[in-house]
Amino acid sequence: MRSRHWISCSRLAGVVLSISIAVAQSGQPGRKPDVPYVPTTDEAVQTMLKLAEVKKSDVVYDLGCGDGRIVIAAAVTYGARGVGIDIDPERIREAKENAKKAHVEELVRFEEKDLFQADFHEATVVALFLLPSINLRLRPKLIQELKPGTRIVSNTFDMGDWKPDKEQTLGETDDYDAYLSRRFYLWHVPQSNGK
Repeated sequence: MRSRHWISCSRLAGVVLSISIAVAQSGQPGRKPDVPYVPTTDEAVQTMLKLAEVKKSDVVYDLGCGDGRIVIAAAVTYGARGVGIDIDPERIREAKENAKKAHVEELVRFEEKDLFQADFHEATVVALFLLPSINLRLRPKLIQELKPGTRIVSNTFDMGDWKPDKEQTLGETDDYDAYLSRRFYLWHVPQSNGK
């Protein structure tokens, strides 16, 4: 009787494991991403990195990294290390392929994670291209977990009443479709974050 029970439990465990593996290999995110994937333009990437004054000693994190272009550009242009975090496994696969093509896989890595659960305390620069509501939800985590002086640069969207230290506009246009990737914001994590 006991051996039949053990065999049944083993089979059940095998089925659960098989289903888990199938779900993990399906390429579907664990949950729906908070923002749609909209690639940052190359011009905007360079503007963000310059605004954040990225240098070789930096560790650049991109939260919602998409195809990895920001951390890859930081590695190629400045020799900085980088980490891209995205919840979408397809974006992570694409980012890894792009890093390989750019020959910077030793400087960058990509993690399939929920950015609200991710550990990014080692960042010296954090790049964002999220929605205003997501920036606001993320703001307490950024202030609490990052070291004072860490630079946060955001494409298009600010952080409500946390006034940026710098703002930059790229080009002049009245075209609504050109709204994205035109305004950039830079903050420094304040000293008063308990660290």
